[in-house]
Amino acid sequence: MTIEEGWENIRPNANSVLTVGTFDGVHLGHAAIIRFLNHIAAQEKGVSTVVTFDPHPREVLLGKPQGLLTDIKERSAYLAALGLSRLVVVPFTKDFADTLPEPYIQKYLVERIGLKVFVIGHDHRFGHNRMGGFGLLREKGTEFGFKTHEIPAQMVSDEVVSSTAIRHYLAKGQVDEAATLLGRPYEVVGTVQSGQKLGRKLGFPTANVLPLHPRKILPMNGSYAVRITTDKGTRHEGMAYVGERPSVMPNGRRGLEVNIFDFKDNLYGQPITVQFYTFIRHDERFPSLALLQEALKKDQADCKAYFSALS
Repeated sequence: MTIEEGWENIRPNANSVLTVGTFDGVHLGHAAIIRFLNHIAAQEKGVSTVVTFDPHPREVLLGKPQGLLTDIKERSAYLAALGLSRLVVVPFTKDFADTLPEPYIQKYLVERIGLKVFVIGHDHRFGHNRMGGFGLLREKGTEFGFKTHEIPAQMVSDEVVSSTAIRHYLAKGQVDEAATLLGRPYEVVGTVQSGQKLGRKLGFPTANVLPLHPRKILPMNGSYAVRITTDKGTRHEGMAYVGERPSVMPNGRRGLEVNIFDFKDNLYGQPITVQFYTFIRHDERFPSLALLQEALKKDQADCKAYFSALS
């Protein structure tokens, strides 16, 4: 898959069979769009192309940081795995957002990126105040010589698959429900940092994980059963904690820690991937380290029982 990031690096391709969207999460709904996009590209002898945005449009439009399910690097990897041929990353600005639908189609899609076929999701709106939609694309397609296809909402267990729904599940700690909509466990990639080494003293050495992107969404505070993939590609079961560590840090910062079962290698400074499988318990403040240690023992047993039931 080729990646063209920034207007100065975009090379127009008149054979583009494209769709436009943030694609945050690259969930099952997005996957269905990419499969259809690839199918149409094969029929039309075109190049399957996704146009996505960085930063997230809501961050620009609302003027405040937006939590991300996937950063651009993760998004690229997931889209490549789905067989996409070309990814175009457009810098999202206020001026770009204020572009009226007609010049948006002509100036950006047809002239700057190239357009043979446009594949649009059921709810896709574009241009100033989201004024543009399927009808306008059909009309402009006649004028500029491109076709337009609309695909319906993708459903999982009678629920429309969306990035918003996944965010809601993560905010409630329902990582297994989020995985159902994603088509895979929710992942956080981060670098292992040095910590207080208190976990080691309690018999549960932990790796403090700093997410690679500062706005990567972490699930609700609490403990989770996770699988960890190291930089060397080895996979391990473990348990994760998300929170401010109220039992040991009165004013701690929210973070992610993982205890990897039966693992003794040094991971400091290395990137690891943490996959969240299921919620174990809510975060709480323990009045003593002994009680915290007992809770960790139960967490470990619950996590191991969960993975044992999967096998």
